[in-house]
Amino acid sequence: MKEVVIKNATFITSAATAKQFITPEKPMIAVCGKSNVGKSSFINMLANRKKLAKTSSEPGRTRLVNYFDFGDFILADLPGYGFARVSKAEKQKWAKTLDDFFKNKENIAHVFMLADSRHNPTEDDGQMLEFLHYHILPFTLVLTKADKLSKMKLKEQIKTIAAKTYLGEGNLIATSSETGFGKEKILQKIGEIIETAERKQNGEFDETDGDGGEE
Repeated sequence: MKEVVIKNATFITSAATAKQFITPEKPMIAVCGKSNVGKSSFINMLANRKKLAKTSSEPGRTRLVNYFDFGDFILADLPGYGFARVSKAEKQKWAKTLDDFFKNKENIAHVFMLADSRHNPTEDDGQMLEFLHYHILPFTLVLTKADKLSKMKLKEQIKTIAAKTYLGEGNLIATSSETGFGKEKILQKIGEIIETAERKQNGEFDETDGDGGEE
């Protein structure tokens, strides 16, 4: 498996419309999740930088697709969904951005869907999971804010969330941007994703291999 070492992650560009989406020349991993789930903090943890992705005390701040170059792969930070205090028109606009982005399936190597480890998946999370399944997009469910729970409670939550989302526990990775917990597992997963993408590009990938069993 490819070992991933992130040395110098940089911001590339932001896209507000489908016309502005980039066509990556290397594997692209998308990060999605509910507003305030900790996407920016997760990206900063991976990058070993505090302010690569801008965090905000106001949920729902990310309204664009933000692209970052992580060396071996491109990371696309998608607008957060499910934020209550925005207009219906704004929500529809975000939904269209997400829909347009995922239409270019061939450009997406993997999706990290983030969910708060402290809570059961919301209705919006359920819709996002259905969307990923429907479009047959390979994904991993990443649980954030794991440091807020005791080890015992975290184990219980992983079991509960796995059952509620009909995913195997092995397809959930608990993380904490505060302590770095779970970062190594995420990097291992990224190594697998890059290796799979390279094999596909070289025509070596057999569909029966699967790619980590996201189903």
